[in-house]
Amino acid sequence: QVQLVESGGGLAQAGGSLRLSCAASGRTSSTYIMGWFRQAPGKEREFVAGISWSGRSTYYADSVRGRFTISRDNAKNTSYLQMNSLKPEDTAVYYCAVGRAYSGSYYSTETYDYWGQGTQVTVSS
Repeated sequence: QVQLVESGGGLAQAGGSLRLSCAASGRTSSTYIMGWFRQAPGKEREFVAGISWSGRSTYYADSVRGRFTISRDNAKNTSYLQMNSLKPEDTAVYYCAVGRAYSGSYYSTETYDYWGQGTQVTVSS
């Protein structure tokens, strides 16, 4: 089992920044991919960003590319999502997730085996 705990959510103004963290514990391994998803009220959970086990490959949704940056520190079993130039439409609960490398598409929720509890991000206009 792997436990994931997100932190760093909160309230920001449009144009502002927030940094989310996701700490993994339990049966962790460096050979897993990490991803961030978000879910707004009344909408399906959607992919935001993903990162390979080495950190050399990153993937982004079109809606956040150029504004958000995903990174990871394998020594700390932690993933980060730096969110800049925030927009009101970024308001959602953000979830981090972990999955086995080479097990599927970074963009699909089905690729990920473990999920955090989520952290609320609210962007005011």
